[in-house]
Amino acid sequence: MTEITVEATGETVGEAKWTALRELQRRVPGLDRDAIRFQVISEGERGLLGVGYTPASVVATAEVPEQPVATESHDDETSQAGLVRELLERTIATTGVPATVRIDESGEELVATLVGPDLGVLIGRHGQTIDALQYLANAIGHRSQGDDRMRVVVDAAGYRARRAAALETAARRAAEQAAATGHRVELDPMTAVERRIVHELLKDDPEVETSSEGSEPNRFVVVLPRLSAD
Repeated sequence: MTEITVEATGETVGEAKWTALRELQRRVPGLDRDAIRFQVISEGERGLLGVGYTPASVVATAEVPEQPVATESHDDETSQAGLVRELLERTIATTGVPATVRIDESGEELVATLVGPDLGVLIGRHGQTIDALQYLANAIGHRSQGDDRMRVVVDAAGYRARRAAALETAARRAAEQAAATGHRVELDPMTAVERRIVHELLKDDPEVETSSEGSEPNRFVVVLPRLSAD
């Protein structure tokens, strides 16, 4: 078993426990809260007349199964899959994150899924790390396989599905707002992968059109009301 520990603070012990619980569940999706142990470090103390306070502090610990060492053979993988696996395994090794790589070539895309108890480092803030890995994996395929390459998708802890759902919600709301007000709507900065998703989502909307503006890493999508042909 692998032990994961999180320390959190709050105005009360209950609030600190809740914060620690949420962080552990973020790191280990599907974690049973009954498997978490709490240790109260400080119960907190309010200042004189309610002014100022020392926050309550707790340590939350959970044991999760260690990822088994992969023993299966990868001899049946294509050369592109082997290159992608090597890239991802080397990256994982440098971060020290306990994770393995699963590759599925059965569909129209080569899907490389990172599997482990705590993948936040490999996903990165706003998915920047996992998007960079996906970009490199596709670049390697382009150089080594040419036109025979498959598009590579790098995923971890269901990140792609969750992020795609969030992007679709934001895109649809922006489209409705632009169509209703007649004004442009700017979305938050996104990676190139995410901007492409938004453009694809709205390309067939008869009331709006999209464009990208700004410079990396703060480039963003703009949703504009479509001009009438009249």
